[in-house]
Amino acid sequence: MEQAQVEGSVRKRPDWDTYFMKMARVISERSTCVRRHVGAVAVLDRRILATGYNGAPTGVAHCEDVGCIRSKQGIPSGERHELCRGLHAEQNVIIQAALHGVKLKGATLYCTHQPCVVCAKMAINAGIVRIVYRGDYPDPLAMDMLNEAGIEVLTVSD
Repeated sequence: MEQAQVEGSVRKRPDWDTYFMKMARVISERSTCVRRHVGAVAVLDRRILATGYNGAPTGVAHCEDVGCIRSKQGIPSGERHELCRGLHAEQNVIIQAALHGVKLKGATLYCTHQPCVVCAKMAINAGIVRIVYRGDYPDPLAMDMLNEAGIEVLTVSD
């Protein structure tokens, strides 16, 4: 935390990782997933490039409206990613950047949870160089691939 002088008292400013992680948590509040609310934000040079949260594609009914296929079929977290109406927050960040012509090469991705292997592979190919996350997700292959690709991965806590 940085310190700033405010009318005779010292106020602690959040460092940049804390600042952007707080934004990812706020973004997660838009999630329409009934199981887990996830938010993500891509940042380069301390500037936000794109944001995303987990939910169904534009124009498609959300799980909170029609129910969760994964819950109905008893699919555990971290398995069978294709059996879901929604996109992950990290996927939505990458898609939003592409939709608006924003390059993610060299960016940091802040996520409320550890990326899954599908999102990890997408982040690698999008040129993301650093991932900061808060909550765990049961996907050791994702971590193996991020490490192999040389992506800096940092876990933060509140």
